Amino acid sequence: MAELDTVRPNKVRIHLTVNGESHEVLFDGSKSLLEVLREDLNLPGTKHGCELGECGACAVLVDGDAVLSCLMLGIEADGREVATIEGIAEDGELHPLQAAFADLGGSQCGYCTPGFLVTAKALLERNPEPTREEIREALSGNLCRCTGYHQIVESVESAAREMRERNGET
Repeated sequence: MAELDTVRPNKVRIHLTVNGESHEVLFDGSKSLLEVLREDLNLPGTKHGCELGECGACAVLVDGDAVLSCLMLGIEADGREVATIEGIAEDGELHPLQAAFADLGGSQCGYCTPGFLVTAKALLERNPEPTREEIREALSGNLCRCTGYHQIVESVESAAREMRERNGET
């Protein structure tokens, strides 16, 4: 359970797991999860975007669900499992989503890409064979200003196929 720091009353201490590693973090209790990840845990892959929950650049996984970290207070992550873009690779190899985005032009400047990738990962863990419409719906909260959404959807489709093949599915 989150603890107030008696010496520094505006500070809270939480325990959480980020990308498989346990952390204890002391921070200003008004910080968002986005700020805790970037500033206190030095994980800059999660991006500051609109900070209003409208662009998806700050998406992370919390207990397996895609969450906009700019809208979640850091204190709400106490005792939770958080996955960021830094933790998406598997055994030192790109996740199939990362490889597909690179191969198929799913990203250009890359600023929005971490949010798209973790959101797509949550989708594929729930639904390993999504339709194009389901992909578009799942990614509808993520905005990209550089590339066409067509390449992003194709990248998710390609990664889904690769993941099913790896798991011995058709």
